[in-house]
Amino acid sequence: MAEVYKATQTGADNFEKPVAIKRILPHIARDPNFIGMFQAEAKLAVQLQHGNICQIYQLGRHEDSFYIALEYVDGRDIGAILDLHQKLGRGIPLPQACHIISRACDGLDYAHNKKGNDGKPLNIIHRDISPPNLLISYEGEVKLIDFGLAKAVGSSIQTQAGIIKGKLAYMSPEQVRGTPLDARSDVFALGIVFFELLTARRLFRRDSDLETFDAVRQCRVPRPSELNPAIPAQLEQILLKALTRNVDDRYASASALNEAIQEFVLTNRLTFRGEQLGEWMRKLFSRRNKVS
Repeated sequence: MAEVYKATQTGADNFEKPVAIKRILPHIARDPNFIGMFQAEAKLAVQLQHGNICQIYQLGRHEDSFYIALEYVDGRDIGAILDLHQKLGRGIPLPQACHIISRACDGLDYAHNKKGNDGKPLNIIHRDISPPNLLISYEGEVKLIDFGLAKAVGSSIQTQAGIIKGKLAYMSPEQVRGTPLDARSDVFALGIVFFELLTARRLFRRDSDLETFDAVRQCRVPRPSELNPAIPAQLEQILLKALTRNVDDRYASASALNEAIQEFVLTNRLTFRGEQLGEWMRKLFSRRNKVS
């Protein structure tokens, strides 16, 4: 849908600030539906002011091209972390994984409970929680990005019948079925990311879209401890509850998942801070591998 550039915002007295520019791709720039989605993302995301959500600065237009200026995060996405640990053949340490998912829960819960200017809940559902949409900075910040597929009550952008949006391997079973979604669908998707961080194994991704679709639909989740014996029983139960096929048996909210994670962290004395995550990231991705 769009391409992303790193840019510099300038101002008086040699003021400079790095930003990211997300520009709608030229070949779809004349498609009213895509333009509408692009504008809806900006108008929705600009209302979200939270430390774990990437900040939107501006929606603009240059000649025939629309763009969004947003917060530049100097770091990597979770996809890069997963790729590295798959090569190493091991999941990331428990404290790091719990801290990342806990901060993502904070951002998600805020978005899920956000109210509009009229005081009514927006009922936002992200619908695309996946490794590329979770950024970890070299300072240890966890940022949720890309509300381009998010759905809010009152949105004028409607999904065409029969079209499933989002990344297939990170959808909930109800999302692939095309049934109505609520916040628990995002909880399931975040549970997939959590599972993959801890096991260094892709949960539902298969060799073809059809096989992936079927894997999500069946929702057969192996016991995480069978893939990583370091995962204790308490944490395994948290993962399995987040990944339950029946939405009513799942955590009812991102905050409920976060509470379970925090209880596990405190019980097992695995407290981890943002600055420690930043130090870990800088070691994991040395300067020679950094992308500016």
